[in-house]
Amino acid sequence: MRRAPLLGLRRGLPLALAAAFTVAVAALAQAAIGLPAIDAGWQALCGPHAGLRRARLALAQAPADPAARTPHDQAPLPGMPPLLAPDDIYAGIAADRISPAIAGDLARVYVPNRRSGDVYVIDPATLKVVDRFKVGLNPQHVVPAWDLRTLWVANNAEGRPDGSLTPIDPRTGKPGRAIAVDDPYNMYFTPDGKAAIVVAEAFQRLDFRDPHSMALQESLATPGCKGINHADFSSDGRYAIFTCEYEGRLAKVDIAARTVLGYLTLSKGGMPQDIRAAPDGHVFYVADMHADGVFVIDGDDFAEIGFVATGIGTHGLYPSRDGKKLYVANRGSHRVLGPKHGKGSVSVIDFATRKVETTWPIPGGGSPDMGNVSADGRLLWLSGRFDDVVYAIDTTTGAVTSIKVGTEPHGLTVWPQPGRYSLGHTGNLR
Repeated sequence: MRRAPLLGLRRGLPLALAAAFTVAVAALAQAAIGLPAIDAGWQALCGPHAGLRRARLALAQAPADPAARTPHDQAPLPGMPPLLAPDDIYAGIAADRISPAIAGDLARVYVPNRRSGDVYVIDPATLKVVDRFKVGLNPQHVVPAWDLRTLWVANNAEGRPDGSLTPIDPRTGKPGRAIAVDDPYNMYFTPDGKAAIVVAEAFQRLDFRDPHSMALQESLATPGCKGINHADFSSDGRYAIFTCEYEGRLAKVDIAARTVLGYLTLSKGGMPQDIRAAPDGHVFYVADMHADGVFVIDGDDFAEIGFVATGIGTHGLYPSRDGKKLYVANRGSHRVLGPKHGKGSVSVIDFATRKVETTWPIPGGGSPDMGNVSADGRLLWLSGRFDDVVYAIDTTTGAVTSIKVGTEPHGLTVWPQPGRYSLGHTGNLR
């Protein structure tokens, strides 16, 4: 197929017509030779046709389904612990809120390394690696259980049938026997503590499981959400919003009914990653790795209401211990597997103004990804995904200390953390 004449014609068209022309040509070519659609798989997102993908999504943006709207003042999910403050879901994660049940747990940072298949354990007092152990295939995140008594390593095995969850006892820092689980890329817990939600990304599915034995309760298909992976919950616990990494959209899920309420396509047609609620529990921030910033979403109306530019490859989101700031990890690359020493940085957003207060670059370049804030709030711990390090970042000055770990570290967790219960991921406590 000759491309040069088509490219020349495309450059002479206005932007909107060029995008439409690009999509039409791609669709005709694919139909002619029998290839999968543009949005099928990693190659289409990260390879030479990523621009076509973003153009198609931008043209396809649609308003939220009215059925996805939920009342602002509905009663909390039965069984969910009541909020400590009606307008602040983060009132329970202040530095002085360590639960007595975990006060004696070892102070450690647990780092899953996706490619080397192990977990490195760091002593935060000395900033030294003090232990390491093998786990299952492709460990992605270390997830605190709802009751805070177990840390689960999500080994999703990436397309193979032998995914697993490895329990870690936070009292000893030692792993237990793994439990076989389909494709556990990530894991959350319903706010009432009655179920773990295993995010089976490759299957476009949410598996509701017993939070202790991990026995399957039921599965929820999410056919409109390719790359489903990260989530956060409303203040009343009634719904969660999941990001659809390979669709440039969001999915809203009714937690009590365990049904999909609807989908929302993001205006810039990007690659949404982490999502965190604002202190009011009704507005959500969505990190987007291609849009280089965070979308602001009204969760109740399920509508996009703003955008905040941050840095290249916006990826992870973590609230400060006082619940006033949002730390945004900018991974420094638009690629799923990016280069070392990229233009990585951390931006600090003020929740009250929805503006970036400051941005801390990683000295010499880096790839800040997933992690959490220390119990006292003084350090932001993030994996350096493409640089095989962990960053301990001073939340006052932005000064960075790097610690060498395994190959391709991902969703690390800091333990113990303040809070009464965990909603999952790397420590979404409330």
